[in-house]
Amino acid sequence: MGTSAVKAVEMSMEGGSPVLTGFGHVDVRPGEGPEVALRELLASGSFRSTRASMGVGGQSTVVRYLEMVRMSEAELRQAIPFELQSHLPFEVDEVTYDCQALELGSPMGQEDSAQDQKHDTMTVLLAACRKDLIEERLNWVQQEGLTPVAVNLDLFALANAWELAGPAPLLTHEDEVGDGDSEPSQHKIHTERAVALVDVGAGRTSINVLMAGETCFSREIPLGGMDMTQAIARRLGVEAVEAEALKCESDGPSAEVEAAMSPVIEDLAAELVLSIDYVEHHRGVQVAELLVSGGGLLVPGAVQHLELAVGRPAHLWSPLEGLRINAERVDMEDLERWASSLVVALGLAGKVAA
Repeated sequence: MGTSAVKAVEMSMEGGSPVLTGFGHVDVRPGEGPEVALRELLASGSFRSTRASMGVGGQSTVVRYLEMVRMSEAELRQAIPFELQSHLPFEVDEVTYDCQALELGSPMGQEDSAQDQKHDTMTVLLAACRKDLIEERLNWVQQEGLTPVAVNLDLFALANAWELAGPAPLLTHEDEVGDGDSEPSQHKIHTERAVALVDVGAGRTSINVLMAGETCFSREIPLGGMDMTQAIARRLGVEAVEAEALKCESDGPSAEVEAAMSPVIEDLAAELVLSIDYVEHHRGVQVAELLVSGGGLLVPGAVQHLELAVGRPAHLWSPLEGLRINAERVDMEDLERWASSLVVALGLAGKVAA
């Protein structure tokens, strides 16, 4: 349920693996809420299942990575309530939360001391969401006759979609360190190669850094495609609808439109660089590439602009890669056109279907 559109996919288990058997989208019209678009979408007849998995995001959600004394899952469940208040901008009784211990490597520069302590501490992922947002979403789908079965954060749906698409994991590599013209020394710097999933929506951008398929950093950035549209509208003195059309022209935006968007992309890139620097410094990983999705950055040339600003390879990726699709029940042309915008929806549905 995005800022500009509500999108849904249906996943079914066939022959032991998930298959995409339904797909639809409806724009959120000015002056109306996403619940109106949801109602219209579900009335379209594109779906047979009545089980619903929903995503939440934005300022009502919190994600933290905590360093805690190593303990069993049962002990963690008992201990985490005492950690909550110091990590939440809300009152504890206002949120629903969950946690999970992660198997991550030692922070950069702490390898020696960590060897002795690695069994004593662990990284815990804490996720929380305000109850009123969850209850609102539950009411929306229940009013349409659906049965809610899961609520997940949009941030983690990115990782689910990446796993569903079946890409090869980035593996550990070793960088040899030599001194000048001499033979390389036996000392090795061990780094983990990670991939950053970056989903640029209309109102916000999500980044989830995965190391060996497991999240080690995630964050939402309050910048997206709407900010680019508004920048164009201000610079050219046009309405938002016309600015959006100028941004999405098939032969690419004009030089004036590019100039208007450029500061927004630079601001987004600066936030991404801060995030990448943070995770590389604290986790001892190398973010090898950015896989970009979402409808907010589909403007021709925008990903290349982002790549130069961030200083790392960046590619558009489709969550449909490696996914079985029932072409008899899905408009393949429309699906391909919307593929990059379906990462969250596919991650939400695929996890439940699997």
